[in-house]
Amino acid sequence: MDIIKSKKTKIRAGRAFLKKGTCSRTFFYVLNREFGHLKDDEERAIDPLAGGILQQGYQCGMLWGASMGVGAESYRRNTDLGKAIAIAIIATQHIMESFENRTKSIDCSDVTHTDFSNNWSFAKYMLSGKFTSCFVLAGKWGPEAIDSAIKGLSTKPNGINTEPVSCASEVVKKMGGTEEQMAMVSGFAGGLGLRGDGCGALAAAIWMDSLISIKKTGKPASYKPESNEVLQKFYKETEYEIECKEICGREFKTIDEHTEFINNGGCNKLISILAK
Repeated sequence: MDIIKSKKTKIRAGRAFLKKGTCSRTFFYVLNREFGHLKDDEERAIDPLAGGILQQGYQCGMLWGASMGVGAESYRRNTDLGKAIAIAIIATQHIMESFENRTKSIDCSDVTHTDFSNNWSFAKYMLSGKFTSCFVLAGKWGPEAIDSAIKGLSTKPNGINTEPVSCASEVVKKMGGTEEQMAMVSGFAGGLGLRGDGCGALAAAIWMDSLISIKKTGKPASYKPESNEVLQKFYKETEYEIECKEICGREFKTIDEHTEFINNGGCNKLISILAK
């Protein structure tokens, strides 16, 4: 990205953050705008993933938003859903590497040094001015996010032997989502880009539930962890475990490994519970 375009992207990302209000929506919006396709309802619906999945401190909302942006673009570039899913996962991995190179961590709690589920910690974050660090980060990482997204989307998914499947996409499918919506969340697979962290199927269900709510009532689903039905169902089933690698009892090194796990019934019960 040239210097002039990079400066414009920094300004645009910062302004988008101020206008949109959450890191997750900001980067879904920024990537959609970069590729020339806006999705207003879908962008609004990702607000609850800010703060690391309903303020739980896991992967930064910027990553969830950027992943959805490359998922949407991958669907537009590929007529085959399996290929779109594979490329979205690869592009998400590129984005996560870029983010981690800048911040040294992918988790919201590490980046902000804040426990958003704690009222005092959140108040301190706002009153101390620490919140401005997220605006600064959005501006600095914005051009890098776009560059890594473009690079990831241009990568050929070689060495894949089975039709790619994403746990996140399967949740959206069971919730009545379209193939485009399945592709949007596909990069969430295996704890976002197969990293094994906060559950991608959970994040997809929260987003889809929020989108359904917006289309019915004009308002997204609850941001509060204690009143979000999807999160509470999830915690009941997993005994309050949220990390993919702990729930699955393993990590996934390849797209094929993740696909095989899902095709063989892995997380099938959890996916069904989340989709109800």
